[in-house]
Amino acid sequence: MQTPDRPDDMRALITQIARALVDIPSEVQVQEESNSETTTLRLRVARSDVGKVIGKQGRTARSLRTILGAVSMKHRHHYTLNIIEE
Repeated sequence: MQTPDRPDDMRALITQIARALVDIPSEVQVQEESNSETTTLRLRVARSDVGKVIGKQGRTARSLRTILGAVSMKHRHHYTLNIIEE
């Protein structure tokens, strides 16, 4: 549900960025769980691509979270990113 304070396309943004980073883009899945204050995005990728979305010393994951943090401040809605390792 899109409101002026919560854009609907954060899931699509994270999906697109993750697909650009991995070797098997068809395996990228982003699930969204939302309430009035927070939206949690759960990113799943192929087992062989987990390291690519985390990056060296977590730099890539930190960058993705920084992007979400900037959106959080602008839209006054908190976004978090969980990378699911299976």
